[in-house]
Amino acid sequence: MKNNYLNMVGLAHRAGKCSTGEDSILKDIRQQNAKLVILASDIGPQTKKKLTDKCKTYKIPYRIADDRETLSQAIGKSHRVAIAILDAGFAAKIKSLLG
Repeated sequence: MKNNYLNMVGLAHRAGKCSTGEDSILKDIRQQNAKLVILASDIGPQTKKKLTDKCKTYKIPYRIADDRETLSQAIGKSHRVAIAILDAGFAAKIKSLLG
């Protein structure tokens, strides 16, 4: 089950429907481009608070998923603690896989 959502994240990334990096993600949340924000389970407390608060303010769903290693591997970039999914279709599918 777990790997399916990682495959979808990888697909979304290859399709150019993701943003990574705190600044880009915050921008996408503010502009309502982010449809889902995935946070690593080992994200730092400040970053976590900043991103989850922003998600709540703009009513963007978010999920806490695997650790940063696993998330980074899914998109082929290192040290990623958060990924914003910018496509409603991918976001809905990933949310259903994450439960």
